[in-house]
Amino acid sequence: MPRITPERREAKRAEIVAAARRCFARGGFHQTSMPDIAAAAGVSAGAPYRYFASKEEIILAIAADAFRLIFEPMERVAVAADAPTLGDLLAASLQALSAEPVTDAAGQMVPVEELLQCVVQTWSELLRNDGLHARALEGFERVRRSIADALRRGQAAGTVQTVDPESGARVVIGLLHGFLLQRVAFGLTDTAGFNDAVQVLFDGAERPDNTPR
Repeated sequence: MPRITPERREAKRAEIVAAARRCFARGGFHQTSMPDIAAAAGVSAGAPYRYFASKEEIILAIAADAFRLIFEPMERVAVAADAPTLGDLLAASLQALSAEPVTDAAGQMVPVEELLQCVVQTWSELLRNDGLHARALEGFERVRRSIADALRRGQAAGTVQTVDPESGARVVIGLLHGFLLQRVAFGLTDTAGFNDAVQVLFDGAERPDNTPR
């Protein structure tokens, strides 16, 4: 039997992740079995175990894709911009969430709504899955530090009001989490309107002279 190439292995792994993501978005993590995932991927019942040790490992892969989609744009602005405002930071992630579809780590196109359905489910998993919690906490702290550093630069440049940067970073992330929950649970799809309100509430307050951006 010919040996599978690394490229083919990665492609098959991506197919299984995509099938699992569809199943999870439709039925939930705990209502979906590995045979369900195999059937959705069009492979034998044992095939997923050649690529993942468990369903939890697939959940970790999907959570990593979701975290990248949501927070990488914000983190890029936080690291690269000279003096980003609170509105700038939130807008970066909100704009990414308005895309349809997006690209996952394997280069596959993914419907945003499908991925966000998995995001909300992932939060409950943090309470019971130590591995997922540790990975999520590591990513959260990295992003929080980046945002806090950006807020300090903004304060030095006069574009951000006096606020504790550490607390301010948590507020920025908390607002993004709140938007995600409202979008998935209550159908808040007006990303542009939410973004405009954020710009007025934050950047309007941070620019007393109301100068244009």
